[in-house]
Amino acid sequence: MVGQRRLLTEAYLVGVELRTALESGQSFCNALRMLKDSFDALDDGYPEWHPAPHSFEGIVRLFLYRELTGESYRELSKYPELASVFGLEKIPGESVLSRTWHNRFDDATRTFVTTAAHYVVKEIHDRDIDVPEARPKAEVVTQDRDPSAFPDEPAEDIPLEFTAEQIQRTTRLARDHGFDGFDSSRGANATYEDTQFFELQTFMGMVGCGTPQGANRFQYRHGPDSGPHGDTHLRTVKQFDPETLIEGFDAATDRLLSVIESEATFRRPVTAAIDITNIPYYGDVEGMSMVSGTKDEDCRAFKFATLSIIGQNIPLVLGVEPIKESSEWDKNPPNKIHRVVRRLVKRAQDHVPIETVLCDREFDSQHVFQTLSNLGVNYLIPKRINSTEREVIETMDEDEQEVAVETASVHVEAGSHQMRFLYVPSTKGDGTAVFATNLRVGPEEAETVCRRYSRRWQIENEYKSIKHDFLAKTSSKDYRVRLFYFVFAVLLYNIWRLTDFLLKADVDGPMDYAPVVTAGECVEIVVSALIPPD
Repeated sequence: MVGQRRLLTEAYLVGVELRTALESGQSFCNALRMLKDSFDALDDGYPEWHPAPHSFEGIVRLFLYRELTGESYRELSKYPELASVFGLEKIPGESVLSRTWHNRFDDATRTFVTTAAHYVVKEIHDRDIDVPEARPKAEVVTQDRDPSAFPDEPAEDIPLEFTAEQIQRTTRLARDHGFDGFDSSRGANATYEDTQFFELQTFMGMVGCGTPQGANRFQYRHGPDSGPHGDTHLRTVKQFDPETLIEGFDAATDRLLSVIESEATFRRPVTAAIDITNIPYYGDVEGMSMVSGTKDEDCRAFKFATLSIIGQNIPLVLGVEPIKESSEWDKNPPNKIHRVVRRLVKRAQDHVPIETVLCDREFDSQHVFQTLSNLGVNYLIPKRINSTEREVIETMDEDEQEVAVETASVHVEAGSHQMRFLYVPSTKGDGTAVFATNLRVGPEEAETVCRRYSRRWQIENEYKSIKHDFLAKTSSKDYRVRLFYFVFAVLLYNIWRLTDFLLKADVDGPMDYAPVVTAGECVEIVVSALIPPD
């Protein structure tokens, strides 16, 4: 086996070569394809007589691409064009990729791939290289020392390794705490227990299929009596009315948090983010009161608001709220977004103390400002730029000011309070951004306070995981099914993050946001636990 010093040196040389190619404007794929004689230090785990249809060098390039982009095995199958780029006949399926990583690659090859790729991801973000496909820097753990002087043993900041048995055991613990919060209220003589429906729903979300296909695949693997038929599953799901379902999610959240209630960071007030996500809907909208329009006039969607913990705490979703908007095809009254905010924050406050709430421009409303003030929390919300704001910005330009703070008052039926508008340089280019806050902030503090808003990037990764790793497919027009599928996907996301926390809790040292087990890895291991191999 290659020595640790040489292995890491080779990995960093590949990283430097990739970074240089990307800085010159080459694409990820072309940069990987142009690597020459870069993998001589690695050993193919399959002997020459093994009937592996995929070249070792091509498969290493594919895994480098996966680590650079953060794509799951399932997502890779959506890009068949990568096969010819990396010299493969086709993109392998999920099971082949999993076996390759665990069986064909030895520890040296896995370390080589992660070290090279994570170094490049860090360099992309640190050097501001324009590579939109790169995964967020926070998702990787890199080595912060001089690459010319490596010790013979792995560094302390190389990603932690856990056995499949550890992860399966920990995931089952987290899963049991999550599932216990739900009750379909069916009779005691029911053929299937609630847990069997939850396991089927978990499987469907993790393999990305719909109810009929998921039920058939589940029974095929486990046996005909192992789980409910697809129609039975849907009938049971419909027994969860929206109010009961949200209450079940709250109960599950309380159980999950009870596992980590001793964690010091949860005894201090946390920062939370509220956002709205869309689940596209392509069917007939007649009679679909919970389907809303979107910014794209040709698209329709189910909308859900969530409240999530962000920052250095465990990034859990503490609240889910359906959004019901008025549309041309229904008689819904105009949406009162501040009422959604009130319900989310009040439920979250039952679990943890909240210091500050961050929202996007969709929540730019005096009623939202007053609601948050009445709930005793701070807020930081970007303001839409209207004529009043433009006049202030013009005055700032004339006076050559970069920062300004304007004091204002909110007066609505629910009360009043003093607040401020913070005018600071935009972090997205030239110009000025405006934020509304009830914090007492002066001009010298305004930029520092507004930087806190950047923490909201975590929620984008959160939605990506919920939708791509945990949300089962459905074409049902029944809103009870749609809501159940989304709420359950959020629950699975929370189970993953709790699993990650419990694994880290057994390791000395500070915890950080980046998971030691990615959503994709957790999905693959949990699915393998639910469905035994052929």
